[in-house]
Amino acid sequence: MAALAQTDWSTVQTPVFTVDVARMDANIAATAAIFAEAGVSLRPHFKTSKCVQVAQRQRAAGAIGFTCSTPAEVRELTAAGFTGLLWAHQPVGPGKVEFVVEMAAGLTIIVDSFAVAEPISQAATAAGVTVGYLLDIDTGQGRTGVLPANALAVQNQLKTLPGIELRGVITHEGQLAGYLGDRSALDIAGTDVGARLAAVAAELGAAGHECAIVSVGSTPGMRSAPFAEGVTEGRPGTYVYFDGNQTALGSCEIGQCASSVVTRVVSVNRDGSAIIDAGSKAMSADSISKMKGAGTLVNLDGSPVSDLQFIETNEEHGFLAGSGTDRLKVGDLLRVIPHHACGTTNMWSKLLAVHPDGHTEEWPIVGRH
Repeated sequence: MAALAQTDWSTVQTPVFTVDVARMDANIAATAAIFAEAGVSLRPHFKTSKCVQVAQRQRAAGAIGFTCSTPAEVRELTAAGFTGLLWAHQPVGPGKVEFVVEMAAGLTIIVDSFAVAEPISQAATAAGVTVGYLLDIDTGQGRTGVLPANALAVQNQLKTLPGIELRGVITHEGQLAGYLGDRSALDIAGTDVGARLAAVAAELGAAGHECAIVSVGSTPGMRSAPFAEGVTEGRPGTYVYFDGNQTALGSCEIGQCASSVVTRVVSVNRDGSAIIDAGSKAMSADSISKMKGAGTLVNLDGSPVSDLQFIETNEEHGFLAGSGTDRLKVGDLLRVIPHHACGTTNMWSKLLAVHPDGHTEEWPIVGRH
């Protein structure tokens, strides 16, 4: 993979969240090609970029729609003319129910119980609309979702509710992040997730509940779970940028990571330590793969730095350790590859898109809490 694109960094105020456009476009194209060749639909998760300009590139590459985490994400994509939107979070509470009914014509939601679905049914019926939903299935993550063995019983209950309509089944194979260091086992587990979800869809179909959509979703599982027989779509998100977590899990090489925070050294007053201007308000240290520290340090061109570690943060300061601190000077530039691209995106209101020829654009980050 080529070095990260450069611009005139002397004019850039740090810290700054950057996206290497060439790397991002390569990630988009490669993933779209994998799904297209297999005849599986791609509905990427918008939460990774929260950026309409990025989503436009994904749509142009063949994405059938987008997965959203929040009402704000749904609103932003709808306003930008996107269709095929899936809100993959339980819509609980009056405000969310009202939002679902308002957006019913262009939105599919997820539910995992009669308790979640009943208020939506009542509001949809009162408004004279039909809300489409996917039945959320827990295939091992242990978060939301009904257990596969209970799916038919729950759907039989949901079938009695007016104003809502089953469109299929969905799962998130987040448990694959637990296979750190064993990519073969991860891929086997991912395929098993896809097969189990497809089996649930087949059981529901045999009982008269048609499941046109059989949806799996994660970047660690994007080369396995979507391609089990019977699965119709995948919803990876992080692939658009990749990150430290995905590098550790074997989903990518560090040279594919497209997002980074460019930061300057601001203090070298203590031996064996250096301080940068990227702290906890610039980064997400969230690590699904149990990576330590606040991010992976690389040189400005993206080449690895083996003798520096980003060990901890204050709000506006980052603490570096390692023998490499001896060579650092105030004003030196480094990059930090986030452990978690999605969480880091949510820290920022805009990103600096760096093109191969060095020109840059500021792209808004939208739909933040």
